[in-house]
Amino acid sequence: MEHPDYLRDRFRDEGRRLTTQRRLILEVLQNSERHLDVETLHERVRSRDPRVSLATIYRSLAILKDMGLVEEHSLGQEHAHYEAAQQAPHYHFICCACGRVIEFDSDLVGQAVQDFQRQYGASVTDTHLRLSGRCLQCRNLDKEQHNEA
Repeated sequence: MEHPDYLRDRFRDEGRRLTTQRRLILEVLQNSERHLDVETLHERVRSRDPRVSLATIYRSLAILKDMGLVEEHSLGQEHAHYEAAQQAPHYHFICCACGRVIEFDSDLVGQAVQDFQRQYGASVTDTHLRLSGRCLQCRNLDKEQHNEA
């Protein structure tokens, strides 16, 4: 989590307040080992402060996303998932069979972005990469089931 004084100053500089609820949402996302949907985030936040409503979660997420402190991802389900913004770019693989999400980084993606910028004179401000397929466990399970048939 970013230093509390830095966060407070950043909110103030943008004309916003770092409320207890916003700080709590950031803490829950920062401490989570996986991406959270709104309902799960709400449950975890309410376990620490039962007064936080679902509407507060939605309003806070919109502000935190706008400030670049939270990232929203579509992970192959019908609803969004959230995570605290990362310093270094990272990407996602989603298993179509079990829904497992694997985060990874890649120097090759960064190189491709640099090549693109150089070739087209564009300035890339954000990069999203989502790969879909079957994870190793599901592929092994497929092989076992195929061998049993």
